Amino acid sequence: MRKGLLIGIDEYNGAKLHCCVNDVNCVNDVLSKNFDGSKNFHNTIIVNEEATRSNIRKMIKKLFSGTGDVALLYFSGHGFDDENDGIVVTYDYEEDDWGIKMSEILEEANKSKFNYKVIILDCCHAGFMGNHGIIGDTSVLGNGVVILTASKKDETSLEVNGHGVFTNLLLEALDGGASDILGNVTPGTVYSFIDQALGPWSQRPLFKANINSFICLKKNIAKIEINDLKRIGDFFDSEDSIYKLNPSYEKTNICGGEHRNCPPYAKKENVEIMTILQKCNRNGLIIPYNSTDMYFAAMDSTGCLLTPLGKHYYKMIKEEII
Repeated sequence: MRKGLLIGIDEYNGAKLHCCVNDVNCVNDVLSKNFDGSKNFHNTIIVNEEATRSNIRKMIKKLFSGTGDVALLYFSGHGFDDENDGIVVTYDYEEDDWGIKMSEILEEANKSKFNYKVIILDCCHAGFMGNHGIIGDTSVLGNGVVILTASKKDETSLEVNGHGVFTNLLLEALDGGASDILGNVTPGTVYSFIDQALGPWSQRPLFKANINSFICLKKNIAKIEINDLKRIGDFFDSEDSIYKLNPSYEKTNICGGEHRNCPPYAKKENVEIMTILQKCNRNGLIIPYNSTDMYFAAMDSTGCLLTPLGKHYYKMIKEEII
């Protein structure tokens, strides 16, 4: 089971926001299904007047109850700095009673029997999430807890073009921008994508995790099909070896053709291998050896090498991890 609780509040009395409900609806759209239409997260949405202190507290407890694969909480709204603790501000906030402490949310996640508990906050001072209200900056994360926030504890979160800046990048990441070679989007790749993309913005995302195995938030189109990726385990004798090429791997090398040609001429089986190698080259897994590109590596009979990333996947293939 993979379930999500998505909370967005625009209609704060005296402190309105403009993008939070839109953020929630778009996060729901992008998380609900994988690229092939298969079901991903079963989400419950709470917005505006539904997002009271008591209702949010009740739904958070429900989210993290039971067992399953992933329980995901997303909140877009106001955050409040309460010294050593942060607070997600609820619709029915009052002065000195702003909402629900982030440490309370963390306690529910820490107690949960779900394999993974993912908390994503797009609000000011979200970086408090993961800290303990009494011992301050020391993070106390239970097993399987992942936290991704829009800003550090002393920073605000910005809105632009109909979304929170953070959520706008989150959506791009989930929709394929943060996919790995096989199309998996993980919390780590999401954080890396957002951190790099924020560039000149003043807010910085925060990532905390206590996990010991792979977690996929969404499956997108693979950059290289897994059966093709596994072929590099056959092509290379070791992670440091050179895969020898010759002109028969180049599809344009046809006897009498208008392009440069020389024997041995293009062979179907080698051209098919070259197609896979070129995909690997475009995705940073291999590089031509002693040549400027894959075409000349074939025509000049040099070869290709695995990059550090390619060696990583080579090891996983050989160890039958993938």
